[in-house]
Amino acid sequence: MPEIIEFKEAVEKKRVSWGSEKAKVTKEYLDEILQKFGDKIKEVKQVAYNQWIITVDRNDVPEIVLYFLNNEKWKETQLSTMVATDERPLRGKFSITYWLSINGAAGDFYLGVRAYIPEEDPKFISITPKHKGANWYEREAYDMLGLVPEGHPDPRRLVLPDDWPSCVYPLRKDFHYSDSPPGKKFYPYKKPKDNEVIVPYGPYHVALEEAAHFRLYVKGEEIVDVDYRGFYAHRGIEKIVEGRLTYDQVCFIAERICGICGCTHSTAYCQAVENAAGIEVPERAKYIRTIVLEIERLHSHLLHLGIVCHLTGLDVGFMKAWELREHVMWLAERLTGNRKTYGMLLVGGVRRDFLEYRKSLIEKVLRDLKSGFKEFVDNITFTKTFVKRCESVGVLPYKVAKEWDVDGPLGRASGRDFDVRRDHPYAAYGDLDFKVPVYKDGDVMSRAMVRIDEVWESIWIIEQALDQLPGGDILAEYKEIPPYQEALGMTEAPRGENVHYVMTGPNNKIYRYRVRAATYNNLPAVPDMMRGYTIADAPLIVASIDPCYSCTERVQIVDVESGKVRVLSEEEFNKLAIKASRRV
Repeated sequence: MPEIIEFKEAVEKKRVSWGSEKAKVTKEYLDEILQKFGDKIKEVKQVAYNQWIITVDRNDVPEIVLYFLNNEKWKETQLSTMVATDERPLRGKFSITYWLSINGAAGDFYLGVRAYIPEEDPKFISITPKHKGANWYEREAYDMLGLVPEGHPDPRRLVLPDDWPSCVYPLRKDFHYSDSPPGKKFYPYKKPKDNEVIVPYGPYHVALEEAAHFRLYVKGEEIVDVDYRGFYAHRGIEKIVEGRLTYDQVCFIAERICGICGCTHSTAYCQAVENAAGIEVPERAKYIRTIVLEIERLHSHLLHLGIVCHLTGLDVGFMKAWELREHVMWLAERLTGNRKTYGMLLVGGVRRDFLEYRKSLIEKVLRDLKSGFKEFVDNITFTKTFVKRCESVGVLPYKVAKEWDVDGPLGRASGRDFDVRRDHPYAAYGDLDFKVPVYKDGDVMSRAMVRIDEVWESIWIIEQALDQLPGGDILAEYKEIPPYQEALGMTEAPRGENVHYVMTGPNNKIYRYRVRAATYNNLPAVPDMMRGYTIADAPLIVASIDPCYSCTERVQIVDVESGKVRVLSEEEFNKLAIKASRRV
């Protein structure tokens, strides 16, 4: 069969050593794909050492994607991203690609399942009815490119503003980034059932002061359903990047996707371009990236733990966590010149080296942090009101977590044993020893404990990286990047897996850029975490996933018995959570 020959040739032509254990597992996985779906595979290509794309008919996509998502042999496989692209200037068609992350024992491997969709019939079969994690991806494909997911259970807008007109799709190549068409404002929220009350929560997030709108449907004080409207802070970064900025300019805008974990976005972007172009990053640059990324993880986790303390009424814990965080922020400034948005990353390496005296400076800050953090952890874990307020609240069972493809501390608190640093090593993580903390209870307390354990592991990772820091260059030299090469770049952000997809273009510009932040996978699971809990629990539950709306975006309370709608301010909502903490 031609498909099988193509498949084998693709394996033989690429840089894959079948002698390694991970490569053996990858070959086993590829062989299974061939045996199971060989007659449906039209094309196979390897886009990076651990990334493959198989092209099939659009009607065969659901069967293949769901087979691997539901296969117990590959337990932690998840839908890491979906990329819809306007390839009409190249092939005369659109494309959709579901990217599956093969995790844990299955090896370091990403599989893209692709189909091409004709312009005259822009439809594909939705997999959302059988896999919740595809919900937002498929709605976004319709919003931004007009590709219709047939059979989708919730075909409302996702990204575009309510007043955006139909039949105008901003990620099509014939839409200019500066266009702003007029429209009519409307968003069809879920209608409350009999005896339900709507509690509006947003569009300002209770803890982070970012725009988001939750509608809580309640009976008395119990939450019975939740609806969410986000993307108020959507900034059109993908559209701005495509065809307008050079590869190195994108590094800086990628770092501004998130105000807390910006460096991990910049790293994911750089790695996507490096994978697509075959650029080898110098070893010293990999270690410097690792150190900066773990410093970023430290300050992010300390910020989050402080917020959880505040929402449980333990403000002494909040102040202590943020005092410790300040030392980490000071260290970041000494190393990079900035407390945040470090500006350290370029395609091919890093912009600044670490001088010898800065290594001793890092070691001193880490020593002080260890003693201060131990005192902080002892204080909060022995505070009964804090523990009781967090235990058995916002429980997300493992099965539901997997259905939504949640990851990061949220997923690991629910038993999902997945960490990109270990399962898809990048930077210097493959050379370093560290543990991945996993808890089973899936509640607010478990999420806090994952982050507490990860702080210790981050300190240990930085100590190892400093000790093993090699010499040499910090930036690779490369010539023009060939057009229409594609690849993913993945990182383990403080909130979970970040995935950046790049298709290169001519003239040192990007043809297609797709960003998937960790919150994009985690936030859709919030309704399942809220049902059965009280209004006062809602701020704590939302904060426990450490959401970032700007890299993904008031609260409304509806009384289902009287039909009355009540709007709470941020201050009122915070007080509810703290008041509930004082009753435990």
